[in-house]
Amino acid sequence: MRIRASVAVVTGALALAAVAVPAAQADSHGVADLNKPSSAERFGTSSAKSAFRAAAVAAEPVVSKVTVNSGKDVVVGTTAAKTFTVTVTASHASGIQDAYVDLWHGTDVENDVDGLLMPNEDAATCTASGTTKATCKLTITAVPGTDLYMNALAGTWHVTAGVLAGDNTIYWNDFYSTHRVQRASQLTVNASPEPVKKGKTLTVTGKLSRANWEDGKYHGYTGQSVKLQFRKKSSNTYSTVKTVKTNSTGNLTTTVKASVDGYYRYSFAGTSTTPAVNATGDFVDVK
Repeated sequence: MRIRASVAVVTGALALAAVAVPAAQADSHGVADLNKPSSAERFGTSSAKSAFRAAAVAAEPVVSKVTVNSGKDVVVGTTAAKTFTVTVTASHASGIQDAYVDLWHGTDVENDVDGLLMPNEDAATCTASGTTKATCKLTITAVPGTDLYMNALAGTWHVTAGVLAGDNTIYWNDFYSTHRVQRASQLTVNASPEPVKKGKTLTVTGKLSRANWEDGKYHGYTGQSVKLQFRKKSSNTYSTVKTVKTNSTGNLTTTVKASVDGYYRYSFAGTSTTPAVNATGDFVDVK
């Protein structure tokens, strides 16, 4: 059972945030999924000691590392759910019994959470290394159209990290770090005519598109700079020929002079909301 289903207490601020979601989203996506738990709700204790208290708390667990999706961006397409692993490494004199990680989107954890990705498990799997230190693992699943119900959620998310020590002391930080959740990208290329005579003009077309979480389809990514690259048949390395911009439908077109046999591809460097992608090279036989 995902922990979000077990959270029964909703603060007034979160309730107001839920009301602010348009009715259509509330009906189809479930406003309850935006009810971010507090440390007490997650760990079932009220002994939390915030990471932002002015005075240092010596007994608080120490978090040394939090890893989301092995450090890679979380890339989600149009239909398939994306499940990824999060880990927390922490230490405390009494040992570590549980940990928590979620990703949330917004500016204020109390009043402005419009996206929330929570653990699938009710408790983390913690592996001790000695008597005081442990690494705890959880998984999170992001579902396009449900968890990711609008395209505006693509980009940088906040990472919450929490740890429960053996003596029930809690570390909790809603702003531990940030991580990117992106809309999957696709890129095509086609060079023609094939074969072509040396010195003649080749027309190289393609399209850059990305996942639309709102309608479950891929749409052209407009106004983006994409590199046209070429590698000789005898080489393993691509070199950039020129840079082309996508048009209003994400399409690409340009021309080059054919010289030798080789592969043409388009290459997109990516943005904060959309990952980098290379088209599969299209071989051209030059006569």
